[in-house]
Amino acid sequence: MLSVLAWVNYPPVGAYGAAKSAAWSMTNVVRQQLAPEGIRVSALHVGWMDTDMAAGVTGAKSDPGEVARLAVDGLRDGADEIVIDELSRRVRAALSGGVAALYPQLSH
Repeated sequence: MLSVLAWVNYPPVGAYGAAKSAAWSMTNVVRQQLAPEGIRVSALHVGWMDTDMAAGVTGAKSDPGEVARLAVDGLRDGADEIVIDELSRRVRAALSGGVAALYPQLSH
């Protein structure tokens, strides 16, 4: 279980995002190590989910039941990356755009 914060990070959640980035990196290594054994490793990325952790968030949140359903669908389909919500899809798409795409507030 990863997060959109594996790909992008913000000061209020810096340590959490760094941990998720490290977890994504480890997921990629384990994926490569286990592939020869026929074992697939999938990563689940989601933005805000309606849990106790996000209780103070006022924006849109994914329903945990829907996240679980989409996760199972992704595992069934053999997805390497299961990207749950629009925020996560946008951030993943912005990765190739570098710092300016991920953090437009830093643009000069």
